[in-house]
Amino acid sequence: MHALVEISDKQFFVKQGDKLYVPTQKADIGSVLSLSKVFLTSDGNGSATLGTAVVSAKVLAHVKGEKVIVFKKKRRKRYRLTKGHRQGFTQIEVTAIA
Repeated sequence: MHALVEISDKQFFVKQGDKLYVPTQKADIGSVLSLSKVFLTSDGNGSATLGTAVVSAKVLAHVKGEKVIVFKKKRRKRYRLTKGHRQGFTQIEVTAIA
């Protein structure tokens, strides 16, 4: 069974057992999230149902993405600025689609 789920304004097409990196969620490691914004569910045989399911997911870890370097410069003005940023992600595993 597959489902189209919205998590933090991003959409993911998931099935049971999938591991995803989603934008940071305020949940402890090992806790279970209930994702109620389900747009579409499919059983794999071509039939689809609109928004009548709940997806359960377990929080595995909180991690950071790769570093992105932001460099700004204005020529002939002695202005250079370097900043780095690492986006936070939460790794989840889809446990059930009901």
